[in-house]
Amino acid sequence: MKRILLVLTLAVIALTAYFLWSSDESRIRKLFKDAAKAAEARNVDGIMSKISYAYRDDYGMSYLMLREQLKAQFTSLSDIHVEYEEMKINVVKDRATTDLKLRVVATLGNETGYILGDIKTPLTLKITLEKERTKWLIARIERGSGNAPPGP
Repeated sequence: MKRILLVLTLAVIALTAYFLWSSDESRIRKLFKDAAKAAEARNVDGIMSKISYAYRDDYGMSYLMLREQLKAQFTSLSDIHVEYEEMKINVVKDRATTDLKLRVVATLGNETGYILGDIKTPLTLKITLEKERTKWLIARIERGSGNAPPGP
C-alpha cells in the first residue's frame, strides 16, 4: 500500500512539474516582453540582461558596443513605446530563432515619431537565441528581408 501511494505521489509531482514548467517558447516570449518593458523604461541593465556576453552581429556590434549605444540613445530619447507583432519561434535543442516585426515610437526633443519601423512597415528582425545554462539569451540580431541598412 505504501508503494502504491509513493508511486502515485511521484506521478502527481511529475505531472504537476510538466504542466507548470514553462516551455522554451513561452520563456522566449517572456524574454521579449521583459526586454520591451526595459526599453520603455530606458533601463539599459534590464535590456542587457537578455543579451548574451557572446553577442555578435553583421554590423560589428558586440555586447559592450551594444550596451554603450543603448546608453547614448537613451540619453536623448524619452516616452519610448515598443510594439512587436507575434513571433514565429523555432527551437532546436539549445538554439532558437525568432522572426519579429517591431515598431518603436519615441520622443526626441519636441518631436515624437517612429525610430524603428513605421505605421505601414514594421522593422523585421531575425533573432538568434542560445540557451545558456537554463536561461535563453539573444546571441545575434539580423535585419529581415526588405529592410534598409541600419541608420545612425
